[in-house]
Amino acid sequence: MMKIVRILTAACAIGLLAPLAVQAQPVQATKDPSAVPDYVPRSGQPGKDVVWVPTQQILIDRMFQMARLTKDDYLIDLGSGDGRTVISAAKRGVRALGIEYNPDLVTLSKRTAEAEGVTDKARFVEGDIFETNFSDATVLTLFLLPELNLKLRPTILNMKPGTRVVSNTFMMDDWEPDETAVVAENCSSYCRAYHWVVPAKVAGTWRLGDGELKLAQSFQKLSGTLTVAGKAQPIAEARMKGGEISFTAGGRSYTGRVENDRMTGSSEAAGAKLDWQAMRSSS
Repeated sequence: MMKIVRILTAACAIGLLAPLAVQAQPVQATKDPSAVPDYVPRSGQPGKDVVWVPTQQILIDRMFQMARLTKDDYLIDLGSGDGRTVISAAKRGVRALGIEYNPDLVTLSKRTAEAEGVTDKARFVEGDIFETNFSDATVLTLFLLPELNLKLRPTILNMKPGTRVVSNTFMMDDWEPDETAVVAENCSSYCRAYHWVVPAKVAGTWRLGDGELKLAQSFQKLSGTLTVAGKAQPIAEARMKGGEISFTAGGRSYTGRVENDRMTGSSEAAGAKLDWQAMRSSS
């Protein structure tokens, strides 16, 4: 992802763009420069309420590592700029799509992908990230300002549980990341990445044998009570990681998997394991 979206107020923009003039990253050369048109993007150039800044390759590699990117994934880059994140994924054998508003950047990206020999994996479309469907991604990459991340957040949280989201530099307000990384070497600016896993929605009451599990949810964090044989106990260390749930209650540790309206898993205490399952209550 190579986009910082939404031009800041005049005072903030001066503070952001001044260092960019010094730290601007040249567009990486392709194997066949003749395949690229005369158009060359400029770091910090304005667009549709955006300025464009390229993501450094070393951070792209770290973002892929955080997302545990594999050839089975489908990566979508929101605001794909000159296409380097998508093309980097394609070089790893990953299907990848870049969504970019600037038609010149889209054309440049397509020609670069052709020069790099990855048109079978890398695809680019001209479009608005707020109007384009990206729900089938298994990995989503971003380089957007916080208010844009926040605007996208409801859509992202409705994606399939387990979808991995990696952002260059900017967070998702009070949705805390599952992982943070800072690239300390060979990175001159915008060297931090955040990783989230879209959690399954589990808030409510679940019937569990002769008891029930009541859950409140704040993104991947859970709280609530587990009632067994009429005895209610608070749950602790409770969280979601995609469709995987874990918590402790009554001296036992519980792990499980959520599939639609059913949970299945095992619990353990003093080395003894028991299977458990729960169904979402309609009441």
